[in-house]
Amino acid sequence: MAEAVAGCVRHGLPAIGLWRQNVAEQGLDETVRLVKDAGLRVSSLCRGGFLTAPDFEADNRRAIDEAAALEAACLVMVVGGLPGVVPGEPLGEISRDLPAARERVAEALALLAPYAAERGVRLALEPLHPVYCADRAVLSTLGQALDLAAPYAPETVGVVIDTFHVWWDPQVFEQIGRAGREGRIASYQVCDFLSPLPDVLLGRGMMGDGVIDFGPLTGAVAAAGYAGDVEVEIFNADVWAADPDEVVATMKNRFERLVVTRV
Repeated sequence: MAEAVAGCVRHGLPAIGLWRQNVAEQGLDETVRLVKDAGLRVSSLCRGGFLTAPDFEADNRRAIDEAAALEAACLVMVVGGLPGVVPGEPLGEISRDLPAARERVAEALALLAPYAAERGVRLALEPLHPVYCADRAVLSTLGQALDLAAPYAPETVGVVIDTFHVWWDPQVFEQIGRAGREGRIASYQVCDFLSPLPDVLLGRGMMGDGVIDFGPLTGAVAAAGYAGDVEVEIFNADVWAADPDEVVATMKNRFERLVVTRV
């Protein structure tokens, strides 16, 4: 955590997206101190969710409390897959009832949203690419996420627009516009979709290394009124193993060339 915060400062990045396991390793109070002393914003805390699991509530309440302490702009919610399906583990006793799983997500959100509202935390529902529907997120489209968010105030429940997960959706521009009109865009995340996909989970690429046309997507998000932080979120073992300063320098160059200047 200390290295990541120092790297953001060294490279002039004004905000940092945090992951809960790293916050736990550093300690919540110490992480709060590090971030505030560095003058950084917390663009998001990742993640809450997995709402289809039977024991979802306690951990998500802790996640909301952590987001409040960090003054995070939002708590990213990866809602969970089919009940009983665990990422990376062989199938055992599971439910194959996809509509029922989505209903469980809606019921869980009804329990958590009031708690988040009391603490001033914005829950950000993240639709994931359909390849993750079984084990990570039964929300696959931005439209589904917006439908789920609809009963709640926009400042309590919003959505994440992640280019890796939504670039393929034929309704993505229509739904980005809808998200803007409803005031629901809580986070915009960018990385590239590699082809062929080298790994289902760790197959994200640096912008420009894959197939995504960032200009139209970024332009649509900007036209929808989003003015918050844009997060670069890359899950890739080769990127993680590279020199951090080189990675950030490349990221800044690609971001300015492919994401920002084409709005």
